[in-house]
Amino acid sequence: MTEALKYYLNNKYMESQTDKYYEVYNPSTGELQGKMPRCTPEEVKAAVESAHKAYGPWSATPPIKRAQVLFNVRNLIEKHMDELTMLCAKEHGKNWAESQGDVLKAKEATEHATGICNLLMGDSLMDASIGYDTVLYREPLGVFVGLTPFNFPAMIPMGWMAPLCLACGNTMVLKVAGATPMTALRIADLYREAGLPEGVLNVLSCDRSGVPELIQNPAVKGVSFVGSTSVGLHIYSTAAAGKRVQCLTEAKNHALVLNDAALDRTAAGIINAAYGCAGERCMALPVVVAEDGIADRLVDKLVELARQLKVGPAYEKDTQLGPVYSLDYKKDVTTWIEKGVREGAKLVLDGRDCTVKGFEKGFYMGPTIFDHVTEEMSVGREEIFGPVLCVKRCQSFNHGLKIMNDSRFANGSVIYTQSGFYAREFARHTDGGMVGINVGIPVPVGYFPFAGHKQSFFGDLHCLGKDGIRFYTESKVVTTHWFDEEEMKSTKVSTWDGTI
Repeated sequence: MTEALKYYLNNKYMESQTDKYYEVYNPSTGELQGKMPRCTPEEVKAAVESAHKAYGPWSATPPIKRAQVLFNVRNLIEKHMDELTMLCAKEHGKNWAESQGDVLKAKEATEHATGICNLLMGDSLMDASIGYDTVLYREPLGVFVGLTPFNFPAMIPMGWMAPLCLACGNTMVLKVAGATPMTALRIADLYREAGLPEGVLNVLSCDRSGVPELIQNPAVKGVSFVGSTSVGLHIYSTAAAGKRVQCLTEAKNHALVLNDAALDRTAAGIINAAYGCAGERCMALPVVVAEDGIADRLVDKLVELARQLKVGPAYEKDTQLGPVYSLDYKKDVTTWIEKGVREGAKLVLDGRDCTVKGFEKGFYMGPTIFDHVTEEMSVGREEIFGPVLCVKRCQSFNHGLKIMNDSRFANGSVIYTQSGFYAREFARHTDGGMVGINVGIPVPVGYFPFAGHKQSFFGDLHCLGKDGIRFYTESKVVTTHWFDEEEMKSTKVSTWDGTI
């Protein structure tokens, strides 16, 4: 049955006046399960206006009261964990454990935001200059917009964006991906149940006609974006002149595997990192740079382990590799595999002809491995965002590090080694913003920032961690001086009046 979905405004699900919709499929079955409205520019504007109206009262709400709402949200997410996990699995296609992790990451960031009273504390110094005291406060800015991709329906909108934004005293309009909106819409209603006032959080989807209203409206003070590098660069160059902007974009993460790596455990880590979430995550591990001495053995082990992965529907708990999220995306990944073959990469495991009995219409792809990928091949340079692993080869640590750092992306980078020296050298000299030493997916917990570099990020402040607090606030520095009886009679004031 196809559900007519609604957008979320002023703590209510609303019927859109649009005649245009996004189709929401169940990737495991290939069945159309819902239609998400592409809200009109007028509806988008109304959402911004609603957030703008709510900003004054919400920003004046003491941080402890805002924290209490977020405590309630955290508890409601936990209470509805199975329901939210199922929604995520049914709309995106991650396997059960991965979908649960998606929701748990939203909960983790919400827990981080409940500490807002401590996180917002500024700095102070008595007698910064003689008789002059200075205090730094952190204050909210206003309405923020979150532009989110399809691949993490809970973690990105309701983890990376909403919790810290709202905890800091701002309001938010979330434009969620039209193909995967259901989890975020449900969590938005949990915010209402938790006590969030009307207009503080609004969730919708729209096409390009509504985006200018989101990023150019003068009431919008900041934009957080996750998506492609080309779109992120456009948003950053368009909005950053007058707004706070952070754009988390594409990646092509590499792992350097040295001759001394623990081969069995390394191969298992690579399989997990490459094929988790069907490779549809910006911290996936789509490239391995293997030192020549172990490359052949590593490839054999990777093929062996990849063949053992159980491909199946997302919500069957023994599934290890779920479907990709759409039929069009399956075609795109297939095109990339065909391109790799044309470019001369050695296809040692082909996942294109993958079907699951009883779910023949699902969007399944088996694990794919290319060997002998070179720097000239686009499959080794560009983001494929699917269950495709490329193996490059190197002669030494320095050669491998150069191959990795030559990438225009620098989201994450990994080394597998038992050498403390090379691990330290790698951490110092890799371009990657998030570094794993024998850790295939080096995503830090939410108390630290998600810190991509190069063309994986545009902006000055990353999401989460202390960066997130700084992004969603501005500093105000107040200097105070009280006159004693003698100074009250003075008619002379220094040009620098307490600043020196």
